[in-house]
Amino acid sequence: MPEQPEQREPLDRPVFIVGCPRSGTTLLQLMLHAHPRIAIPPETRILVHAYNRRRKFGDLTVPSNRRQLAEWIATRPRRQFGDLGLDTEAFVERVVAGPGTLGSVIGTIYQMYAERHGKPRWGDKRPPYIRHIDVITRVFPDAQFIHLIRDPRDCVASLKEMPWFNGGVPEAVHRWAEAIDLGRRAARRLRPDAYIELRYEDLIAEPRATLERLCAFLGERFDEAMLEPSQVADVVPAHKHWHRNVRREVLRGRAGSWVSRLEPWEAGLCEAMLGRRMADHGYEPSGAPRPTRALRREYRKAAVAARRRLRYDALRDLLVRLREPGPVAALLTTGQRAPELIRGK
Repeated sequence: MPEQPEQREPLDRPVFIVGCPRSGTTLLQLMLHAHPRIAIPPETRILVHAYNRRRKFGDLTVPSNRRQLAEWIATRPRRQFGDLGLDTEAFVERVVAGPGTLGSVIGTIYQMYAERHGKPRWGDKRPPYIRHIDVITRVFPDAQFIHLIRDPRDCVASLKEMPWFNGGVPEAVHRWAEAIDLGRRAARRLRPDAYIELRYEDLIAEPRATLERLCAFLGERFDEAMLEPSQVADVVPAHKHWHRNVRREVLRGRAGSWVSRLEPWEAGLCEAMLGRRMADHGYEPSGAPRPTRALRREYRKAAVAARRRLRYDALRDLLVRLREPGPVAALLTTGQRAPELIRGK
């Protein structure tokens, strides 16, 4: 009997990059966007905001409701649809003519962005998606997640410098802990072909080997263009000046720069509160001084507030699910239209 060909996963699954803010996710976005088959757009606020407001637009099997949702997405400046370079009218009309699900409306944005770049596969990058993996898997059941992890001391040092970060150092430290804990939960819940963790330090020290591993996870061939992300950095909006480093060659010196950017007490807070998690991911303590009781209390306060927010969001979503006006899951990719093609279905 002739040998049967191996069954392959569909090669149009959406790809989502998640992690703690300032973990290097924009660099990874560009490395993937440089691949000839994958398009990852600049960061927007569309997906979760549209999901949370799904009741407002009613049953999306009704074309007029899809039109209202598409127009809302395209005309809200805070959602940054304009950064994608898509024609608003063409987007709205395509949504109206497309499948009647929330995921299909949202996915059409990414699909059109990929087509604009001549690519068949699409995804998105936004670090806070680490808090919304359950939501994203509802919207895109065949999604693959890449969790990029960086030394928390470098993340905290970088977060302190961001104009959009209004929290203090204890909150910045907890943002890393939260991302690690939510990533662990995702790893337990998702199939092995749906979730992978990479270290930023490996990505910049051994980019070829790390990207080859990533491509194997995605079911794609590695491409040399991925090693030159600065060549596609023009897709990052110029007004996001905090991403200026991605317009240069990959800078290995950014790893460990916390040594000159953090005060000893800041490094000590990271190491005291994150020690076990740091060790699990290969980050060594420096022997920084132990934090004061007041600092530890501020960290715990930030942690309690974050957990309370996550519980509130989960409860609100559960209540909305009981009264959802229409279907949620997208029907755009091979796996979404025929879920039996995805392992574990």
